[in-house]
Formats: sequence, structure tokens, C-alpha cells
Amino acid sequence: MKIRSIHAFPIASDLLGGPPTTAERRPAWTADAEVASPMSHFPRFKRLRSSWRPRWPSVACLVTADDGSWGLGMTRYGTPVISIINDHLAPLLVGETCTDTDHVWNLMQGMTSPYAGGLSCYAVSAIDLALWDLKGKLLGQPVYALLGAPARSHIDCYATGNDTDWILELGFQATKIACPHGPADGVRGLDANEALVAQTRAAIGAERELMVDCWMAFDVDYAVSFAQRMVPHRLRWIEDCLMPDDLDGVRSLRERLPGHGLAGGEHWYTPAPFASAAVNRSLDVFQPDIGWAGGMTGCLKIARIAQAAGIPVMLHAGMNTAYGQHFTLAVPNATMGEYFVGSAPGVPLAEVRLTPGTAVPQDGRLVPSDAPGFGLGLSLEQAQALAL
Repeated sequence: MKIRSIHAFPIASDLLGGPPTTAERRPAWTADAEVASPMSHFPRFKRLRSSWRPRWPSVACLVTADDGSWGLGMTRYGTPVISIINDHLAPLLVGETCTDTDHVWNLMQGMTSPYAGGLSCYAVSAIDLALWDLKGKLLGQPVYALLGAPARSHIDCYATGNDTDWILELGFQATKIACPHGPADGVRGLDANEALVAQTRAAIGAERELMVDCWMAFDVDYAVSFAQRMVPHRLRWIEDCLMPDDLDGVRSLRERLPGHGLAGGEHWYTPAPFASAAVNRSLDVFQPDIGWAGGMTGCLKIARIAQAAGIPVMLHAGMNTAYGQHFTLAVPNATMGEYFVGSAPGVPLAEVRLTPGTAVPQDGRLVPSDAPGFGLGLSLEQAQALAL
């Protein structure tokens, strides 16, 4: 079966599953929480990420086969990514075999090589995920079955979010909080960070795992000071401390913090930096995003690199999409899944899922849909109607 067409279009990804019907108890922490970021040194942009991040819509990519079968992939960053898909990749991939995902992935890597980087990888990811969805439908199997026998009966999930009381009520046994302060806030910021971590540890108790996301906001010295402050609070890891291209800094951080868990890779877009980190043992957990790092095919390559080095892979926000759920159920070293809780307390997770067929955690556990493909729960008409 050959590819007949590939078409990308903008979508409002937060509405695909329909608006919530349950009233919120209070606004979500994401509404106004300060979170440390690479822009925290600039007062104008310090308080909120939304003050400086692009307002491009999310992206859907529809791949259609000769017989009318179709698959849907999704990613981010709107107009630039849509242009890469529709104006460059799509015309060149028409006529390729739908089920030969590895070959098509290699073609896309070569085609985008003159401008390779973040945005091109988002485009590759969307097409790749759509092809895997299509492949599953053509073969009548869920994607996790195409990857081999499931590696586990269910996925243990941890929740990311700062509404800790709500996360506990939802039944999660592990949680990660967003760090509010970075180097620009000096010692007072360190004090406030430690107070938040201590408060969260007290709330969740000694038996649950606790992690902190630093979101590219630190330098090496600040990360070391932060980690040393965290020792009494028994963090499993600190995450994404440095700017993503600072591979030397990541190695330095490992040398200076031998007894601390380090995680990252959310903003690494190809297997290459993961291979470097595996050789140097500079991270304890790899965290690619399946919608950014080359789709299912790219993340499978990263997982093989990690498995050879004995490193677990926990996809960035992998439990918020069916794509990440299928990967995590099937891949042996994908030992836990991240579910980002950005919705308001009191609103059931099923009311804020990405697509109608996307499973949500129950008491911190999740089992993906067993429908063919990714089981997104959308008809072709519904998929096409997502376009803004």
C-alpha cells in the first residue's frame, strides 16, 4: 500500500476531546504559577512562560493510503512545521510504502538535513506518528502489538504538576513539581525552592517518589547548589537543568553530582545527543518527547541506545498521548510514564484527554486502547474537522 497524500493543518489540541463538563474547584496551577525558565533573567518575561513563547497552534498530520485508509499524527509549533510538511516533505513522500516506517523516517532525515534541528524534527515526528497509526489500521493491530509483545500489563504513571493535593486525590504514587526559581533569584530563590520541595515531600509522605523539573533554567553551579539543598528531601531526580545544547555542562554536572539522579533529553531531537549521554553515563533517565524527537521511529532508536547502556526511557508527557502510551507499554526499558496534570482540580482526567480514545490513568496506572493503530477514537470526518 502506497502513500497517496500527506497533509498537515493547525488544530486547537486542548479541545480535541471536547470541553470539560465538570466545574473546577479552583484554577489550575498552570494559570498563574511562576516557573523557572531560560528567560528568568529578563524581568519582562520572568513571571510567565506564556509571555514569551510563540502562540502558534498545534499541528495535525493526516496521511492517506491508496485505498483511503488514513493515520493521524500530532505535534506542535504551527505554521513553520506545517510548511515543512506540506511544502517540502509531503510531495516527496507520495508513492512510498505506507508500512515501511523506518525507510520513510530515513528519507525524511536526509531531506531535512540542510536545515536539521528542532522544527524539522517536529515535522518528521508528525508524519512518522501518522504512518504508525496508519500501519496499525492496515494490519488490524494496536501499535504496541506491532512493536512486539507488551513489556508489561499496565503502565505505572507519575504525575507532573504543582496541585499536589489533587494529584494525591487522583491516586498517583509518584509526582514531579515544577521549580519556580533559578539563578536570577539568588539565595532567596534557593530558599523558596527548598521550601516548596519540603512542603511537597511532607504532603506526599516518605513512601512516594518525588522529582523536580528545572526546565533549562539553571547553570552548572546553581544546579549543584540546588541538588545539595535537596539531599534531605530524597529526590529521585532533578530534570532538564541546563540548556539542551550544553552537553559539556551535562557531563560536568554528572561529575560534580555523582550521588544525585539526573534526567533530561526533553529538548534533544535526534538520537545523537542520547548516544553521547549514554557513552558518558551523564543522565540516569532519558526523556525524549515522541511528538518532537522523530516520532515512534525516532524514540525506538533512542530506546535501543538507552537499553544497551542500562538507562530507562520515560517519555516527556508520554501518558498524555496515545502515541506515548503505546510506546511505553511495549518498550522494555520504558519503566514509568509521565502524565502532565495541567488541568484544574476537580475536573476528571477523562474530560481533558487529548482525543476521545486516549486512555487516562486510574490510581496512577494506565492501559492503552487496544483498537487498531493508536486508537485515537476519531473518525476521518472528526479528524478533518479539527482544522482551525
